[in-house]
Amino acid sequence: MASLRDALPKLKNYFKDNYIPQVCEALLCGLLVTFPEDPLKYLEAMIMMIMEHGLERLIWDMCVHPSMKPKIRRLSETYLEQLFGLDDQLVTPELMVKACTFYTGNLVKNHFYSWKELTMPRANEEAVKAEKLEKAVTHDKFRCKRFYLLLWHNYVQQNKQRLKFTLFRIQKMFCVHRQKIILAKWRDIAKHRGKTREDDLMSKHELQLKKWKVKLKVKTTEETITPEKSSSDITIEEVPIEFDISELPERAIVQIFLYLSLRDTVTCGQVNRSWMSMIQRGSLWNSIDFSTVKNVSDKCVVSTLQKWRLNVLRLNFRGCVFRPKTLKAVGHCKNLQELNVSDCTSLTDESMRLISEGCPGILYLNLSNTTITNRTMRLLPRCFHNLQNLSLAYCRRFTDKGLQYLNLGKGCHKLIYLDLSGCTQISVQGFKNIANSCTGIMHLTINDMPTLTDRCMKVLVEKCPRITSVVFIGSPHISDCTFKALSTCNLRKIRFEGNKRITDACFKCIDKNYPNINHIYMADCKTLTDGSLKSLSPLKQLTVLNLANCVRIGDSGLKQFLDGPVSIKIRELNLSNCVLLGDTSIIKMSERCPNLHYLSLRNCEHLTDLGFEYIANILSLISVDLSGTVITNEGLTVLARHRKLRELSLSECSRITDNGIRAFCKASLFLEHLDVSYCPQLTDEILKVVAIYCTHVTSLSIAGCPKITDAGMEILSAKCHYLHILDISGCILLTDQMLQDLEMGCKQLRILKMQYCRGISAVAAHRMSSLVEQQEYSSDDPPPWFGYDSDGNPLLEDESEMQVNASKSTSRESNVNDENNKAPNLKQEKQQV
Repeated sequence: MASLRDALPKLKNYFKDNYIPQVCEALLCGLLVTFPEDPLKYLEAMIMMIMEHGLERLIWDMCVHPSMKPKIRRLSETYLEQLFGLDDQLVTPELMVKACTFYTGNLVKNHFYSWKELTMPRANEEAVKAEKLEKAVTHDKFRCKRFYLLLWHNYVQQNKQRLKFTLFRIQKMFCVHRQKIILAKWRDIAKHRGKTREDDLMSKHELQLKKWKVKLKVKTTEETITPEKSSSDITIEEVPIEFDISELPERAIVQIFLYLSLRDTVTCGQVNRSWMSMIQRGSLWNSIDFSTVKNVSDKCVVSTLQKWRLNVLRLNFRGCVFRPKTLKAVGHCKNLQELNVSDCTSLTDESMRLISEGCPGILYLNLSNTTITNRTMRLLPRCFHNLQNLSLAYCRRFTDKGLQYLNLGKGCHKLIYLDLSGCTQISVQGFKNIANSCTGIMHLTINDMPTLTDRCMKVLVEKCPRITSVVFIGSPHISDCTFKALSTCNLRKIRFEGNKRITDACFKCIDKNYPNINHIYMADCKTLTDGSLKSLSPLKQLTVLNLANCVRIGDSGLKQFLDGPVSIKIRELNLSNCVLLGDTSIIKMSERCPNLHYLSLRNCEHLTDLGFEYIANILSLISVDLSGTVITNEGLTVLARHRKLRELSLSECSRITDNGIRAFCKASLFLEHLDVSYCPQLTDEILKVVAIYCTHVTSLSIAGCPKITDAGMEILSAKCHYLHILDISGCILLTDQMLQDLEMGCKQLRILKMQYCRGISAVAAHRMSSLVEQQEYSSDDPPPWFGYDSDGNPLLEDESEMQVNASKSTSRESNVNDENNKAPNLKQEKQQV
């Protein structure tokens, strides 16, 4: 210790002032790292070592033992040394000191300026704050102005709508008042003319009677008057009051004649010159329907089209059989916009070529169930540039190459509706061709196509993002993947039927991707459960829901569905064959569905009269289907309290009788459709009740009611003059007299079904077929599933089941073959729908 103190003055003289900090740094680093037992001896030894080596080789870690130094890579040991062969150290301690000094000074400078900016206020801080405040005030004023402007805009729009609605009501009231005045004046003129005409006729009849009396006195043959007869027995027939229909306004005349068919319109033109001039108005010939005319000649078609070729806008040749030259006359209708040639077996590619040359403005074209080939497909994009609706249903002679032709010329880029039902020859490549040609498709219908797969839809949707409605009935290979592919489209309508690959996952996809959907038709999809209804409950725009034959749906799922906002706008609900539903669903429905119009609960066996009582509380209902339920007369009596029902179906309801139908019909004066088929306990009494209370009925089905006789049908035909559809299949007691009564009383009858009516002769049925548009007739005995034999006696359950099973087993194979043969008829029915 003493020696160290004696050596300090010498060390000060030895070490220069510039090296003292470096020496201290080296000594301190050695002490801190080595941590010797005797620090003083250690310092003395290190100082002596520094003096021996010299100050020029002084390094900060010189006093640290080499074993305790960190094994780090020297800066000189780099790739530069290998490249340039540098032996010296690239970074010397002096450079390191300068670098550290510069880095430390830069940090101090940056932190100093930051501290200065935070602590010392700016000179123009008040000006900046004032500018920001001014901007904030300006933005707030602009936001307030925009808010009040939106309120004012909404107010103005509401006022405009209110004024528009008021003006419409005023115009309607004015039109009604004017029509009343016109009809009153017309009635007065008609009465006056009828009275004068009646006076003239009375005087003429008196003179004629005098002549007859003179002649009768002269004659002595068999024509002489017997003593029992006198001149007082000869009565004057009532002469109908005549009026001139041509004096009505032209708009009323046109509206009257528009209700007539083509044959009736032509017949009216043969009455007199006045009627002939009335049917010469061009607006009556804008739409010509040849499909409703039976046995129309080719000459009549050609002459009609040539005469009204400039006025015709719509032509319907569905199911007509003409010569190819006849269809050539269609090319003269230059202004034609809609053409329906479906089911025309005589239509060929050459006929379409002639039509395309003369009718370039067609917007709607229906070629379903025809024999067109790729030649016609080549004509579509070249000649029909404005085509918007195209139906190729059940056309199986064109190929994928024909669909590729749709992109030729100007292409069918304006097409928004496409029907490819039954076109099983189309492959994935065909759908690619459609996607490349028709990118604007909005409505897509593909029914009866078992070859349709998810891949086809993915290819189509990739380039057709505007699809809003899809109809896939009879496509069993479509699955949830199709819904995922359609997620890019704004779907509004979905129709599926008979698909077993669709699960609850598709409804979750609907909830997330299609918030504006309003029509869902998922009939006979038996894999759907209550989870599907839960997923649909948030939809606010849904108005139509059809889940018929979805047997796994029960009360819990329907309750969750109705608890959501969807129940407010739902208008049509079909839950046929959902056998798990009970009265709790009906109670919930009556509470949550204020706008429900159509309800179908067919074959819901767990419903009771308690549930039917709550159906009467849904005042918005128009149509109800309760077929196959256990409703009784008490339930019908309670349902009669509704009083506004227009359609009621009670097919296969074995617990109702004539008393229940009477109680319902007495209160339902506006009833238009009634179905009581397969209720063998009903008699002629129901026909009397319908004839008395429901005179406006247009559709009636009493099929499978063996107790109906000619007496009841006579009363019905005498009162129900507006009857359009009648089904009397299986009414074994009816005879030809019934057809005569229908011919006299029900002149507006259009569809008549008389299957299994052995009391009606084939001659009478053939004569009746000329008076109706559609008729079904057979004189066979009723099948076993009608529940009674050919004499009307009820069959035992075991016996009927044995007969049904036997008939099904013998006819199963033949039915499969018949389905292929009857495909065109099914196609026609679907086209009619």
